[in-house]
Amino acid sequence: METTLEKLALQVGGTCLGDSQTRITGANPIQDAQSGDLTLLDSQKHRVALEGSAATAVLVAQQMEGLPIPQILVTDVHQAFQIIAQQFRPRWEEPRPGIHRDSHVDPSAKFGREVWVGEGSSIGRDVTIGERSKIHRGVHIMDGCKVGADCELFPGSVLYPDTILGDRVLLHAGAIVGAYGFGYRMNAGRHERTAQIGRVRLGSDVEVGANTTIDRGTYGETSIGDGTKIDNQVQIGHNCKIGKHNLICAHVGIAGSSSTGDHVVIAGQVGVKDHVRVGNRVMVAAQSGISNDIADGSVVMGSPAQPIKREMQCIMVRNRLPDIREQVREMASQLATLQSQLSIEMDNPLKDNPTDEVESDDQKRGKLGTKEAQPEAKRKVA
Repeated sequence: METTLEKLALQVGGTCLGDSQTRITGANPIQDAQSGDLTLLDSQKHRVALEGSAATAVLVAQQMEGLPIPQILVTDVHQAFQIIAQQFRPRWEEPRPGIHRDSHVDPSAKFGREVWVGEGSSIGRDVTIGERSKIHRGVHIMDGCKVGADCELFPGSVLYPDTILGDRVLLHAGAIVGAYGFGYRMNAGRHERTAQIGRVRLGSDVEVGANTTIDRGTYGETSIGDGTKIDNQVQIGHNCKIGKHNLICAHVGIAGSSSTGDHVVIAGQVGVKDHVRVGNRVMVAAQSGISNDIADGSVVMGSPAQPIKREMQCIMVRNRLPDIREQVREMASQLATLQSQLSIEMDNPLKDNPTDEVESDDQKRGKLGTKEAQPEAKRKVA
């Protein structure tokens, strides 16, 4: 499609600065922008890159003096760019509401208005799906599950029995919700699985990334709070209680019966030990290991995780260890030399002292003679 800068500004409530009739044929970030593209500038540090870009126009949050291309001034450049960019992307027609003839749906399942179920999906007994929810191809929803309104389940996602999803939940491809937890006990030399008869409950506005797994509770629930966003390839163990509006990044592993507060951020590849509590508003740096409870508001790093300031000090010391090792070696060599010199001086205490004189035998006899002569002199006087 092709449009003008003026029309795009009207769509996002922006103000044109420059030629409002500039023709726009696409929208791309600075590094990908070509002639005819609108781009966005969200930081002054990218201005040099923008000036070297082929972009025809730019979205800005404040007027940029000296730019050679027209601008659209908006309050939120990212929100405005998203609205504009969508117009230049391919539009795929969604299926009309209904159940595909090549899906398997149990007669006891109940559907709200405008639900659609894609080819090859299966819906088990006593399943309930809320209105306007989209079940893509190859999704499996097992017996007793409840799916809220406006949910979207992408291909290959699976809900084990009795899983409950709130409204507006998004499951990406391959997400598995409700699998058995990793719990075993030893009996007669063999590992036997413990009870896995609980369920998983996801709150509203939860997003679960591709190939992420959330295990069911042993007896009760594994729960994910409203608004929490979980990245790809995350493992959440049985009986975990994840708070509201958490951000859990890729490759995080949370062991069973652990919990988080609200507004927690856990960066990539973090490991959380079982039965620990991560408090409200905690931030955990990437590749950290949580082995103990973390207090509210903490920012932690390292394995085992500790306050980030202290861990940074430890990192600085560790980075200096090779230099410190060489210094210790040099000091040890100097100490050995000093000890050797001191040992020689102790074995020969007078060798290096020129002020000390050793009396000769004649000098000793002279002194002795003087002393022996004194009584004789006294006798003469007497």
